[in-house]
Amino acid sequence: MDSPGRPTAEEIERLLVGTPARYTRAEVAAKAGVSRELAERIWRALGFATLPDDAVAFSDADVSALGRVRTMLDSGLLDEQTVLRMTRALGRTTARLAQWQAEIMVGAMLPKDAEASDRELARVLETAQHLLPDFEHVLVHVWRAQLAAAGTRMLALADVHDETVMSRVNITVGFADLVAFTRRARDLDERELADLVEGFEARAADVVAARGARLVKTLGDEVLFTAPTPLVAAEVALELVAAEELRIGMAYGPVLPMMGDVFGTTVNLAARLTAIARPGTIVVDAGLAAELAGQNAVEVVRIRRRPARGLGVVQPYVLRRSSG
Repeated sequence: MDSPGRPTAEEIERLLVGTPARYTRAEVAAKAGVSRELAERIWRALGFATLPDDAVAFSDADVSALGRVRTMLDSGLLDEQTVLRMTRALGRTTARLAQWQAEIMVGAMLPKDAEASDRELARVLETAQHLLPDFEHVLVHVWRAQLAAAGTRMLALADVHDETVMSRVNITVGFADLVAFTRRARDLDERELADLVEGFEARAADVVAARGARLVKTLGDEVLFTAPTPLVAAEVALELVAAEELRIGMAYGPVLPMMGDVFGTTVNLAARLTAIARPGTIVVDAGLAAELAGQNAVEVVRIRRRPARGLGVVQPYVLRRSSG
């Protein structure tokens, strides 16, 4: 029996997308009933390269997707700018998800210290095809659940602050930084470094989620999280620093939530406080210290004032569990 050859790009697309390419850019736009200009803006927002006019690269599934966009626009519920913003969010998120999942599959199924054979590469593709329906079902379910959670958080913030959802709201922002990451990274090979980063991010994500906080993003040796209340933020930070060799900075104040991220002076202050913190300690700003005052489970201790780049001199506090 002949061994399978190395999978081609066409085979990967056919197996994972499911429908063959048969249309050019102009043809897919015409079939979906949208302008070529809008179709091109949608593909760019999704993160796909602009192809030559005569490239046959679009399928019936692409026609269907563009048709749904046209239906949303025709309904009048969303304008074109909002649709493109939603599309860009979808493209960025799914691109990272797909890359991450592909790396996991390859890392789990291919040899770690040798070049993969054509048979082994084909087996990865076959496994992905077999698991795809289950992954797709779980993806949609998790997306709906996450959307519900995001809506609940926004509703709670709107109720508390009596403001529009996209306005600045007062929340706690924290950065947790892996101590001596650069030095440790020098002693590790690429796979060990990847294991270190992924392990840190996984443990941080578990702690943040278990407390009802939100992991905003990971930056290799650092994670950014937000918490609905100052006390939840304190519990997250204390649990994180007990489990890892970290230093943590947190601040409480107005934050602008946008594109799944958070922006503003409060975020910058939390980052500066992380740089001030010693290994194994949590440093918070005066606003968070005031919010935590009187809490039996934690205590804050004022330390000397420090300069914070771009923010002037700030008054930091060290957060720790109450000794009482």
